[in-house]
Amino acid sequence: MGEWITQWRVEFLGREWNFVDIGSVAVVFSLHCLTLLAPFHFNWPAFWVAVALYFVVGVSVNLSYHRQLSHRSFKLPKWLEYFFAYCGVLSFQYDARLKNVGDLKRDPFYRFLHYTYPLHAISFGVLLYAVGGLPFLVWGLGVRSVIFLHATFGINSICHTWGQQVWNTGDLSRNNWLIGLMAHGEGWHNNHHAFEYSARHGLEWWEIDVTWYVIRFLQIIGLATEVKLPTETQKKRKALFISNNLNNKISELEEKLETEINNGKI
Repeated sequence: MGEWITQWRVEFLGREWNFVDIGSVAVVFSLHCLTLLAPFHFNWPAFWVAVALYFVVGVSVNLSYHRQLSHRSFKLPKWLEYFFAYCGVLSFQYDARLKNVGDLKRDPFYRFLHYTYPLHAISFGVLLYAVGGLPFLVWGLGVRSVIFLHATFGINSICHTWGQQVWNTGDLSRNNWLIGLMAHGEGWHNNHHAFEYSARHGLEWWEIDVTWYVIRFLQIIGLATEVKLPTETQKKRKALFISNNLNNKISELEEKLETEINNGKI
C-alpha cells in the first residue's frame, strides 16, 4: 500500500506528482490560509503560545533531525532523543528522515513516526483548538508553522545566494544572519558546509545559534555526549583567506615562470 502511494503519478504543471506531493502542497496551502486569519484572531496568550512552540518545535527539528540523526554530531539518551524527534514531527516537515538515515528503519519508534507523522501534527492542532479556541489554532499552528517553514526553505535558497562565505567549501553556501536568527542557527550555512559533523553552526560568539545553546546546556548537565566540534587545525585548513592566498601565490609563480620562459631564461 505504501509503495503504491509513492509510485502513483499524475502530470500537472509540467511535472509528475504523487500522493505525498499533493498532500504536502495541500497542507502548506492550508497552513497559509489559516495564517491569513491571524489579524482577526489575535490575543496575547495565543501569541506567546506561538512563540514558545516556534522555539520548542523549531529547535527540535534542527537538533534531532539534522544535527543528531543526520550528521551524528552528538548523542542523547534514547528517551530524550525520542522527545526531540517527536517535537520535530509537529513542524509539518515530515518525520525523522528514514531515507537519509538507514539504521532508523530498524527502530520501532521511528518507524511508528514514519507511518503516522501527519496524524500527530493534526491532532496537536485539535488540542490547541480545544485549549484556546481559534486564536490558539491560528497562531500556535498556522503562524508558527508558516514562519518556520519559510525559514527552512530559506536555508536552501537564500543561504546559497546572499550572505558571507568564510570557508572554502567549493560551493555556493553562505552565512546569512537573518536565516540564522529565524531558523535557530541553521542559517550559518557556510559554516555547516565546511564542518558538517559539527554540533555548532554559529562558530563565532556573535553568530547566534540557539540550537547549539540547547545542545551545550545538555552537554553541561551530562545529557549530551560525544559532542563534535571543529578543531583549530581543521578551521585553518578550511579558512577561505588561506585558500585565496595560496591561489594568489600559485598565480604569481605561474606568471613568473611564464615570463622567464618568454625571456629565454628557462
